[in-house]
Amino acid sequence: MPEPANHTFHVTMDWKAGNGDSTRLKLPDWQPGYYQLMDYASNIDKLVVKDENDNALRWVKSGRNGWAVATKGVRSLHAEYDVKTARKFVATSYLDEEHGYITPVSMFMHEAGKLKMPSEVTIKPYNSWDRVATGLDSVAGKSFTYRAPDFDILYDSPLLTGNLEELRAFEVKGIPHRFIGYKLGDFDRTRLMSDIQKIVEKSSALIGDIPYKHYTFIAIGPGQGGIEHLNSTTISFSGDQLNSRGWNGMLRFITHEYFHHYNVKRIRPVELGPFDYDKGSRTNMLWVSEGLTVYYEPLIMRAAGLMGEQELLDLFKKQIADVETKPGRFFQTLAQASAETWSDGPFGRTGDAVNKTISYYQKGPVVGLLFDLAIRYETKNKRSLDDVMRKLYQDFYIKKNRGFTEAELRSTIEAIAGTKLDELFSYIYTTAEPDYKKYLGYAGLDIDVTTDTHYGTFEITKMASPSALQREIFRSWSRGD
Repeated sequence: MPEPANHTFHVTMDWKAGNGDSTRLKLPDWQPGYYQLMDYASNIDKLVVKDENDNALRWVKSGRNGWAVATKGVRSLHAEYDVKTARKFVATSYLDEEHGYITPVSMFMHEAGKLKMPSEVTIKPYNSWDRVATGLDSVAGKSFTYRAPDFDILYDSPLLTGNLEELRAFEVKGIPHRFIGYKLGDFDRTRLMSDIQKIVEKSSALIGDIPYKHYTFIAIGPGQGGIEHLNSTTISFSGDQLNSRGWNGMLRFITHEYFHHYNVKRIRPVELGPFDYDKGSRTNMLWVSEGLTVYYEPLIMRAAGLMGEQELLDLFKKQIADVETKPGRFFQTLAQASAETWSDGPFGRTGDAVNKTISYYQKGPVVGLLFDLAIRYETKNKRSLDDVMRKLYQDFYIKKNRGFTEAELRSTIEAIAGTKLDELFSYIYTTAEPDYKKYLGYAGLDIDVTTDTHYGTFEITKMASPSALQREIFRSWSRGD
């Protein structure tokens, strides 16, 4: 990054050649965790490839995101190219005079068919920049040098460099957790790290395992979104805005991205890994990966003592209202919203078609709530959606090292519940209207869905005389027990 004012990174790449007459270099076309095609290859400029004798090799563009290089008789290869940046966003690399943010999918080419190759990356920070933040393991004895066992890990490990600030680290079960970022701003640093530690403790207790050796929260500046990774997350963050945005709003965001390292990175639909870096990985189950992660945000915070009971109920009231006040619920199913996000976007279509789509971020957590209360009711509060998440983690991630199919997800949920849940699954695959009164009633809750206006207020209140089971379900659900 010798001239950061030009917003351009310079990349050099060295590797051993194969035996073929041609080698195809490729760059991913999307960032896992952000389900849109990005056309990263269009930002590559001034590509030069040479052999071991410094001879330039001929190449031609091959498809949307590939380059075919003539390599007959070549033993080793050296490539150099520039990567232009223009947008400050969590799914795109960006460089200016103050910091550099690297999304590896947009920066580092791989040889086609060789994603399993290990790699070593050295960052050369600009001028006086003194830190690099990443989830990658450092290489001993080499400054700003990191190792990835394969390209899937490399592509899942963003890097941030600049004059960064690191907050006080904490450990959970002996595992270090860091928070490091760019222009963090003015806020109570001790309180933030204490609250994040509580979130990590409750999230990991819910699943019963911590599957990484270290974890890094990487704050990339305000207004740029967030994306989860196996042992890190990149998040928009500005301490100066904590008071205006709301402290708990930021904590819910951090909880969401952190819990994703379980739900989607490890507890995942079978389509989401190995990834199709060219076309994207379409699935009907983003309502699980994203929607249930939204569902668990307030529950984890409530269990951590960071949210009150009424705030919890008010959040679910808002989520139900977000679903029920949009006509898209009559046209698009939750499974369709998941699969069609590649064209619709995560919050549905815009323009004239805005009223024909829904968001899995909004309906997903609502359906999660109904599933959770139904499981608790059917098992007399001995099991919950937490048991489903733990079983998916153990059966598919730990034992089989793969994702689950739609059929496997359904069989797991119904096995935990001990009964068929046809009505609840109809809320995923059809546009059937949810019976909120029935399912909230399992926890001794009532909801206003009918008023003099077209829509209800969706106010959630406690019943005057709930049964012993209803009281127990509400107590354990609302406290995160």
